[in-house]
Amino acid sequence: MASETVRVVARITAQADKVQEVKSILLRLLQPTRAEEGCISYDLHQSETDPAEFVFLEEWVSGAAILAHMQTAHVQEALSKAAALLAAPPDIRRYHLIA
Repeated sequence: MASETVRVVARITAQADKVQEVKSILLRLLQPTRAEEGCISYDLHQSETDPAEFVFLEEWVSGAAILAHMQTAHVQEALSKAAALLAAPPDIRRYHLIA
């Protein structure tokens, strides 16, 4: 059941007093990203125990599609706007389904 697609887990942690601002920025990524060529799924989650923690669970057709995504205007704008509002740099990890 292995897959050639690439899964991404991107963890974003807002500063405690900037949660709503960060959430607003992240929500604006959903529609344009889901419309990108190569995007299979792109979902945003917020922690039940720590509202400042957000996680994107993503699936892409290839690593090249992820690289193209990271260069889009909407991602670059979000990264720029969110930079000063985050408690730490985003933790973005890639995975392949193996079973």
